Parts: sequence; C-alpha cells; structure tokens
Amino acid sequence: MLRRVKPRVLVVDDEPGVRKALRRGLTAEGMEVVPAADGHEALRLARTGTFDVLLLDIMLPGLSGYRVLQRLRGEGVHTPVLLISAKDGEVDQADGLDLGADGYLVKPFSFVVLVAQVRAVLRRANGSRAAGALRIGPLEVDRGARRVRWHDEPVPLSPREFALLEVLAGRPGTVVTKDELLRAVWGDEQAATRNVVEVYVGYVRRKLDAVGAGSVVRTVRGHGYVASDPEADPVSSA
Repeated sequence: MLRRVKPRVLVVDDEPGVRKALRRGLTAEGMEVVPAADGHEALRLARTGTFDVLLLDIMLPGLSGYRVLQRLRGEGVHTPVLLISAKDGEVDQADGLDLGADGYLVKPFSFVVLVAQVRAVLRRANGSRAAGALRIGPLEVDRGARRVRWHDEPVPLSPREFALLEVLAGRPGTVVTKDELLRAVWGDEQAATRNVVEVYVGYVRRKLDAVGAGSVVRTVRGHGYVASDPEADPVSSA
C-alpha cells in the first residue's frame, strides 16, 4: 500500500509564539512544518511549489498575507492557502476568498479546528491530483494508468518501482530522504531497510537510463534523492 510522505506545511506568522505553537502542534499531527516570519520570506518559500498547504497570517511585515496570496495566484502557484487573521469581518473574509484562499481562520482559533481545515484542504488537493499525471520535463508519470513515459516512449516499471518514482516526481526539485521513501512506498513492512531503497532507486535509474532519462533521479549525498528535469537542471546523476 502506497503511503504519502509527510504533508509539508508553510506556517507564516510574525509572532514567534504562534509559529512555535503551530510548529509543535502540527509536527505532532505528523506534518513537516517550515516557519516564516514575514511576507517576503513567505513569498520566496511558497514560490518553490514544494508545500502542500500554507497557513498565512494577513498582518505581516514587508508584504501582507493578501499581497502574498495575490502574487502566488497571479504566478500560477495553486498551493492551498488558509488565511489566518484577527479580523473577523465578513468583508475581510470575502476579500481573502476572492483572492484565491481556500479557507479563513479567525484568531483566536481552536487548534482542533485548524487541523481539521488543514486535513480537509489536503484531501481536496490530493483528490484533484489523484488521477492526474505528474510531469518533470519530458517525463510523464500517469497515476491513473499507472504508467511512465519519456518523450512518449514507455518506461516499464514494476508496481514498487512506479510507487517510488511517483513519490519523487510528486515533489520535483525537493530532496526526499530514504526514511520518507520507506514510509511512503513500503509502509510498515519491517523487512524493508534503507538498503532496499537504494536497490530500488538503482532499478528505476537503470530503466530510465535505457530510454535516455537516467539523470532525472539524482542522489544528494547524505540526504536522499531528488527528481528534476535534466534539461532545465543539467546536473549529472550521482
């Protein structure tokens, strides 16, 4: 059974206490949390497209949460965004939703409700992507048909190999650790080890290499593996 890696959450708030509390609480809920303290940092991090959801305060130094959201949507970044604000007016909430927010939480809010909203937007996002295709340059990972193509040439993969590539392709340009791959691809199988991950990455690479796509999956020594478009990021495989 394929298990997803931890959802990545970008928490943006200028109050250190709020950032700390949300990081501690969401981490305990099985999420990977990255904090940011101002609008410019939030925009820089969110533009990478490596987060599954953003918790975005409206009142921020530099750029307001509204402006961060507006720029992200204008640039085609569709990561789900939950706005957080002390403003509880209907107009404030409507403005945020009109700019493309997926939800609006008023401070002080219940942490239980926040987690429920985060999980709800994650479910909606995962559902909309579930049967779609992942693309990294000429590489297409079709999750509905469970097949892989490189420049329209089929790449035959076993179910386990497909699951591994699916996880990497789902987080392009982001390093995925061996432990994350173990959890996502092998679940709770006690027989699986980090060495098994290395072996299967080798299998996937050889099959990709056979069609000229061997450099799509790279090793980041001491950290894990990353999938990226070799034509846009010409770094040789390790």
